[in-house]
Amino acid sequence: MASPSRSDFFEGSTEAREFVDRALSFIGGELQAVIEAHGITYESGAPRPVLDEVWARSRAAGLYGVTLPRELGGAGFSVVDHVLIKEAIYTTGSPLAAHVMGELSGPPRVGALARSATPDQMERFILPVARGEKAICFAITEAEAGSDAGAVQTRAVRDADEFVLNGTKRFISGAPFCDMAVVIASTSQDPDRRETSAFFVERMRPGFRIEAGYKTMAGQSGTGNIILEDCRIPATNLIGDQGKGLALALGRITVNRLLHCPAMLGHAQVALDDSIAHATRRRQFGQAIGGFQAIQHQLADMATELAAARALMLSTAQRIDKGIATRADASMAKLFCSESAFRIADRAVQVHGGEGIVQGSRVEFLFRLLRMYRVLTGTSEIQRNTIAQELLSPASA
Repeated sequence: MASPSRSDFFEGSTEAREFVDRALSFIGGELQAVIEAHGITYESGAPRPVLDEVWARSRAAGLYGVTLPRELGGAGFSVVDHVLIKEAIYTTGSPLAAHVMGELSGPPRVGALARSATPDQMERFILPVARGEKAICFAITEAEAGSDAGAVQTRAVRDADEFVLNGTKRFISGAPFCDMAVVIASTSQDPDRRETSAFFVERMRPGFRIEAGYKTMAGQSGTGNIILEDCRIPATNLIGDQGKGLALALGRITVNRLLHCPAMLGHAQVALDDSIAHATRRRQFGQAIGGFQAIQHQLADMATELAAARALMLSTAQRIDKGIATRADASMAKLFCSESAFRIADRAVQVHGGEGIVQGSRVEFLFRLLRMYRVLTGTSEIQRNTIAQELLSPASA
């Protein structure tokens, strides 16, 4: 089954189609050469110098930062175009797919912040990230603040023209290779009152320390903890208004939740493609295993779930573009896409049999990776809570 993004029918704009073609050419050419030269695998990742090279090459190819607003040098793509572009990139199965447009540490992290950034912050933080010169991460999660993001214990205390930050952020994507972080911290004087604010915090500041080295269940080491110990930053690093930090961080949550779906479905497409290839190649009892109905049904269910999840993703993107989507729409998409993608990976392991459970095989890696998406960016349970709240709210009655 050919990837939907490579099929003759493309649901997006002509400009997005042309961008996808350029991206696929870049990934199969320049990026693959970098991967082979440095021995990069799905689990090993790439060190910062190699990432700098990838970002520079992507920017030179006209890919890096293209999803930003036009005022930041982006193409101004619709949400539909954005999900199709991202899906196509992940469907390649490239170990560096997430870095083609800077998904972990680049432009997608700062686009929404541009509306709240001061001219000084634009020059020091936003534009260097947009140009691929600096890497940034979002630091919200703590030991007691996960699904309940407002329960952050990291404190930011005003001291004249500075803020002093103390606290620990953990499981922060992109932290090991970041140059700066957007830190969400409590600025409330009353411990019983929640008030969160957002700050740009440079890694080179005294009191800013990163603990890395641990790996996720997918074997990747792109996450780390950020330790802030009497870390002083200028008050001009405050993003937007004091007390509006969480609202700022979650302001685009509807779009952001949806934009994780094309990565999941791109990976699921790879699992399906690999399973079809294996079912055609692997022979037992005198025939290819794809000739057995048990395998055929597995593949049929995988393809059907992928098509259904993709349809929901595109429908939600269209609703967002038209301004009629709700938080429930994005949560439904994230819930269904993450759960479906994992079921597809699970079946892929089953189709591959012994080869599917050996570490180093791609479907085994995808099984572990797609299991994580049921937790990342809001657990399936949180998505169900959001959907139910929207359904039961007075406006829905």
